[in-house]
Amino acid sequence: MKFFFAFLLLVLPGCSYFELGAEAVKDTLPGGQDVGTFKVGNPYQIQGQWYYPQESYSYDETGIASWYGPGFHNRRTANGEAYNQNELTAAHRTLQMPSFVRVTNLDNGKSVVVRVNDRGPFARGRIIDVSSRAAELLDYKRNGTARVRVQVLPEASRQVAQAAREGRSWHGGVPTEPVQTASAAPAQPPRPYEVNGQPVPVHEVGGNFFPDPVVTPRAVPASTSLFIQAGSFSDAANANQLATRLSRHARAFVVDAVVNGTTYHRVRVGPFTSVQDADAALNSIGTVAPEARIIVD
Repeated sequence: MKFFFAFLLLVLPGCSYFELGAEAVKDTLPGGQDVGTFKVGNPYQIQGQWYYPQESYSYDETGIASWYGPGFHNRRTANGEAYNQNELTAAHRTLQMPSFVRVTNLDNGKSVVVRVNDRGPFARGRIIDVSSRAAELLDYKRNGTARVRVQVLPEASRQVAQAAREGRSWHGGVPTEPVQTASAAPAQPPRPYEVNGQPVPVHEVGGNFFPDPVVTPRAVPASTSLFIQAGSFSDAANANQLATRLSRHARAFVVDAVVNGTTYHRVRVGPFTSVQDADAALNSIGTVAPEARIIVD
């Protein structure tokens, strides 16, 4: 393993190469060897921003997606798997690994399921980094980014997490290296992961299961806008105070949202017509609101 100092993160801000405890370039695995395990990890800091990994089965967020590919093919992901740019995988900054999420391109309604097995992206303003193949299927590889919705699939994610914890590759409980005896019954084919009772088509590679390259059309809004959400507060006074500070840099306002019976006061900046404009605004308010992020609404 080759370890680098944190300042090298500034050179590759959008790539997924982070290993908790040190900033490490992923080692190449011989023959794509896959040694993945279940992993959540500790809080970590990149370019002055803190991230707090947690096991979540209700994650649902909109934002900007990017992609990564050839430069990381066959290298180690954050949970020890071999990154394969031709499989449907992704890097996420906080979700447990592995987990399954649905990524929907809000510009065209194309949707795929990906396996989260890496950390990233660490470019500000991005919420997920999908593989080269996933970006192709979502039809944004040429553009580089897309407005997306990312939703964890709770049932499938629980199954894949439990299998990883137990060192199993097969859904039905067959170990990765089963003991073969003359009287042993033949191994059964894997049962598909399910979402609301519906199977998620998967295939096995190197002891892990990856979603099949199936594109599903999803209903999306007729139009979407980009905003920066600078903060969310239960106290309206705190929200108004932040909005006032931000107004020196851009047009800021407060919108209320009720979540599980609690009213939150969200400070937003925008709207923006392009990712480039949203990126520029995000950089300009970074010192005032370091936890600000780009959302799609």
